[in-house]
Amino acid sequence: MSQRAPGSARPAYAGKAAVTGVGYTKLAVSGEPRSVLDLALEAARAALADAGLTAADVDGVCSYGLFNDSVTSQAVGTGLACNDLSFTLDLNNGGSQPAFAVLNAAMAVASGVASTVIVYRALNGRSGKKVGSTHFDSPSGQFRYPIGLNSYPQYIAMWSRRFMIETGATSEDLAAVVMKQREYSALNDRAVRRDPLSLDEYFSRSYVVEPFRTVDCTVEVDGAVALVVTSVDRAADAPVTPAIIEGGAWVTGRGSGLDIADLHSWPDFSRNCQHLLAPRLWKSAGLGPTDVDVAEIYDCFSPAVLYGLEALGFAERGEAGDLIRSGETGLTGRIPTNTHGGLLNEGYVHGMNTVTEAVLQVQGRGERRQVKDAEVSVATSGVLVDGSAIVFRKGN
Repeated sequence: MSQRAPGSARPAYAGKAAVTGVGYTKLAVSGEPRSVLDLALEAARAALADAGLTAADVDGVCSYGLFNDSVTSQAVGTGLACNDLSFTLDLNNGGSQPAFAVLNAAMAVASGVASTVIVYRALNGRSGKKVGSTHFDSPSGQFRYPIGLNSYPQYIAMWSRRFMIETGATSEDLAAVVMKQREYSALNDRAVRRDPLSLDEYFSRSYVVEPFRTVDCTVEVDGAVALVVTSVDRAADAPVTPAIIEGGAWVTGRGSGLDIADLHSWPDFSRNCQHLLAPRLWKSAGLGPTDVDVAEIYDCFSPAVLYGLEALGFAERGEAGDLIRSGETGLTGRIPTNTHGGLLNEGYVHGMNTVTEAVLQVQGRGERRQVKDAEVSVATSGVLVDGSAIVFRKGN
């Protein structure tokens, strides 16, 4: 691993906070729906048990949602029977938030505002409001809906088509993403999609909106994922290896925040938020792409993996598809990527499970999909105008 540059500016929280426990509910695509609060509490309790803690240890709770599809952090604190809380935070913007939520928890811990923070995402993404097909009220809806531009896959498809034109990426590159991640998901008992997929089978799948076939789109689920953030000193007593938070970054791109379709004001559809935040991410961690052992790239749709690999410096522009086909994103490759099978296959918990997979890998708890000697991992959150990323290092 390369040495940090002397005198490099790093945020005050870097290296001061760590993730210990993680917890999951079942990621469900069928069955009787449960309340979102019930899901959140199950995942949070599992994360606390994993960390060897109880609700009495918790003084902070943090979460995020999208269009009021979750429950508040205060409600989860009450449901867990925590004592008085000194830090609660409820973010919005869905999948751009998970890494940012963990960074906020790390800042709270490092500054002394809180000592132990639960970070969770819970939703009924299958039985309730579906991001992929819901008409969300917005100022531009009166113009978009009458002409049929009415769902999130359509917006991302526009970006992806421009990316493919500008970089030379092909449908075969999208297929490579999906097939490689199926190899990982076959090793993951939590994954919703686990069957291997051949190239012919990929091309036999019907289109949702070009260039996306059904398997290029993530699986919406009911479920929850949670983790525990505490100080490095406290984490030393945990029953699991801590994942130290080495750095991270958030970016709000120009023109963001006015409308669900504000992405259309982005100046270059062939680049995304990860391209903007990459320099500040690596500076914050004092590391670079060559120091990373495993990458967990937010993948609500398959092209997001190509964007992310190129944006973070793991592949040159236009070469991410070749990198995947070469085997370098596989378990024994140069940069194993989306080792849980990605959101495409494990299930869409708006990227919280992308972050927890990065934690599990540096903790050495990836089970059959564990990357050998993984010491540094990176996880990204978001694919369009807003996004975040975080770097973890294996603790002692």
